[in-house]
Amino acid sequence: MSLDYTYEDVAKMIDHSLLNPTLKWDDLEQGINLALAYDTASVCILPYALRHCAERLRGSQVKASTTIGFPHGCHSTAIKLAETRQALADGGEELDMVVNISAVLSGDWGYVANDIRTIEEATHAAGQKIKVIFENAYLNDEQKVRLCEICAELQADWVKTSTGYAPSGATDDDLRLMRQYSPASVQVKAAGGIRDLDALLRVRALGVTRCGATRTASMLEDARQRLGLPAIHFQGAVAPSGY
Repeated sequence: MSLDYTYEDVAKMIDHSLLNPTLKWDDLEQGINLALAYDTASVCILPYALRHCAERLRGSQVKASTTIGFPHGCHSTAIKLAETRQALADGGEELDMVVNISAVLSGDWGYVANDIRTIEEATHAAGQKIKVIFENAYLNDEQKVRLCEICAELQADWVKTSTGYAPSGATDDDLRLMRQYSPASVQVKAAGGIRDLDALLRVRALGVTRCGATRTASMLEDARQRLGLPAIHFQGAVAPSGY
């Protein structure tokens, strides 16, 4: 049976997640090695390790990424901006920013937009990209749609479902809604609950271009097997995160 994807198609959907605060340095190193072995889209790593990660990834096609305002989003905008500037100085190429969830739930859309705008402008001025995390588990559809509209107005690169640390992660209904209310210029990232290749392919069919994942090796070994490619057999387990 002919498959409608290549290995690169699925590997370049994955942001390999190294965000669990209990990960030790050796775990972070193994995670970077894993992402290089499987040629993922990026490594999304704990902020303190970003500079090292960017150095390790230099010369590869795997991007260095980290989080801003993670995981609850309620840092002041000034602190988020300081985090952003540090991440950019450390070699971050894609930044995953959490919206101010409290401000969203309060309906303070001016604050929410300014918070996102501040980080978006700093990131884009440096020639890098931003993913805006909604944390949909806490929001209703009207709030999700308004966030999509704001992100479209501000030219965010991705809208993202979740941090992986809320009560639930990406759902098909949310992904459909985010794709429907985002222009083609804004991509959609799923995070939380994408744990096997079939789930990855299912959200790909919904228009998702990126997924945060920790089960990267098993998903991509499955893809290689289905595509008739030799196994990579990466050695070394990386502790799971909230994803």
